[in-house]
Amino acid sequence: MSNLPTTPVQSRRRILQLLAGAPMLPLGTGGLLASTLAACGGGDDDELRFASAQFTGMAAPAASNPAALASTTVGSSLKVSYGNGTSTTYQLAYQPFFLTGQQVTSTSGAKVVAGGYYDINNQPIIDKSVPGQERQFFSDCPDGTSLLTVAGAPANTVFAVVQFEYTTADLSGASAYGTLPSPIAVLTLQQDPANGHLSLSKYHNVDTSSVHGLWITCGASLSPWGTHLSSEEYEPDAFNQGLAGQSLATLKAYSKNVYGNETSAKAYNYGHLPEVTVKADGTATIKKHFCLGRISHELIHVLPDERTALMGDDATNGGFFMFVADKAKDLSAGTLYVAKYLDKLTDTSTARIQWIKLGHATSKEIEDLVNVSNIQPTDIMDSTTTDPGDASYTKIVLNKKTAWVRLKAGQEKAAAFLETHRYAALMGGSMAFTKMEGTTANAKDKVAYSALANIQDSMVVGGSGYVEANNVAFPKITAGGILAHDMAAGQKDKKGDAINSEWVPTQSRLLLRGEDIAADSLGNTANPAKVASPDNLKFSEKLRTLFIGEDSGNHLNNFLWAYNVDTKALERLLSCPAGAESTGLHAVDEINGWTYIMSNFQHAGDEWNRFPALDATLKNQIDALINTNYDNKHSAAVGYLTATPLQPKLGD
Repeated sequence: MSNLPTTPVQSRRRILQLLAGAPMLPLGTGGLLASTLAACGGGDDDELRFASAQFTGMAAPAASNPAALASTTVGSSLKVSYGNGTSTTYQLAYQPFFLTGQQVTSTSGAKVVAGGYYDINNQPIIDKSVPGQERQFFSDCPDGTSLLTVAGAPANTVFAVVQFEYTTADLSGASAYGTLPSPIAVLTLQQDPANGHLSLSKYHNVDTSSVHGLWITCGASLSPWGTHLSSEEYEPDAFNQGLAGQSLATLKAYSKNVYGNETSAKAYNYGHLPEVTVKADGTATIKKHFCLGRISHELIHVLPDERTALMGDDATNGGFFMFVADKAKDLSAGTLYVAKYLDKLTDTSTARIQWIKLGHATSKEIEDLVNVSNIQPTDIMDSTTTDPGDASYTKIVLNKKTAWVRLKAGQEKAAAFLETHRYAALMGGSMAFTKMEGTTANAKDKVAYSALANIQDSMVVGGSGYVEANNVAFPKITAGGILAHDMAAGQKDKKGDAINSEWVPTQSRLLLRGEDIAADSLGNTANPAKVASPDNLKFSEKLRTLFIGEDSGNHLNNFLWAYNVDTKALERLLSCPAGAESTGLHAVDEINGWTYIMSNFQHAGDEWNRFPALDATLKNQIDALINTNYDNKHSAAVGYLTATPLQPKLGD
């Protein structure tokens, strides 16, 4: 992140350079420059520096406006203040690059389907579920997005990497969840140097055959060195015991679509961390890191040392994980840890963290175990859901189910990196969280944040999956909340060995909570004025703002929020179509002087059964509009928040 300017600007010619260091969204032509020049009278501009920014939120869409309930709406604004006491207010708006399923131009010049699916041979996967309507599968669930630049690219070129989590259903309406290989694409964007606006130029589908295809890619982050860090959540349970992720039946259906048969896809090839490196021509390469733990990767956040990564685990009885790489800018080798809480973590307490070292590995040695040695789950450990009555087994709880596990001799490394959930529980980690999703960090204050989509079950005393020894004991909050983790240097693990990082979480506390309510007239079962089921998280250092995207069955419309960590103000920025999840969040402090907030949505009109209190007539109106707007619920938007300033003032 670049610093705010600290040297006085000596002339008007320096204004553009100064503005390049101030946070601003893409603005209408010349708006900020003109209004700033006018405010300063064209004279000395020592006080022209950015001072602060404040969002003003929008109201939630109302029942009186079904069109707003059925689409992406923005009614928020951003006020940017300067050192001389002047300010400019910008009205925000949403600008999509495309809807999935639309034809876009590829880097080769050919037309391709945005969000389209491809098999291991890079051939389109065709939806044949309705005879006579055959077409290429495409996703209605765009998710993690990174906005970046690449050295050597043409002038005014910016790239976005977008991954597509899954497809909700085929044309016949049958569930397609987890059965298709997640696409990932590079968008070549043209940045207008006059106003920062972005427009799609080319679309490139990344070849994932070298990494065995991608499994349910969810949230993502941009690494400090400019690569896209993807995710594979809900890893297939190799023992098929329902203790983690997806069943082997889902893996077989996935294998059939990817390889043309049900047996080629191996469970241990999924649940890892893919990394995408974009090239100057808009194409990309991909690798998959097998050494960050095989968990339900939601998204990771790499801290400023370029070595320490914090990871959410989107599971029930999930853990809080940390990875410390051996080298900066290189996630191919390092040490994996899981958190153990030494104090009771509740909604009102702060609890100390002890880190348990699970193991050290290189990605290659773990991948070789899978694809060279062909290791099987029973080579690593014994796992049974029936009490064996044998003291050599250890009782654990995962995914609200009880199991007994016993490690095979010499298999600690394989267990740590391929059976991470079972091994972390065996080693005493606090495997208590329910859907710990997005993770991000505030570097200035050395605070990390984790989203908890729901606080229930294994986190609640007496709840399903609750284990007292985990030291996580909240009241039930279906609407979830956000944890804050204080970080420090000089920490040691459970065995007393030094942790080679200055960014180690030392304690956790609840920062924000949702509020469960009786269903209102729109069917909301969480207070619409507060966050519900936070999922995507990103922090802007310059704006001092935590951005929060929801994945809630408790709000009819999910929202994108801005929470200022200094003023504690929570403002609603954007509303997604009814039933859709707010995804693809990426807050970019500066690219060529412009600031961006990337935002997608997925599965509009999904899961209406969660809102039985919603008036049936209104529900039918919304449903019809969503079908019209989004290809009968098969498509979704990829885009960003843009802005238009007030009409510029050209004189004093």
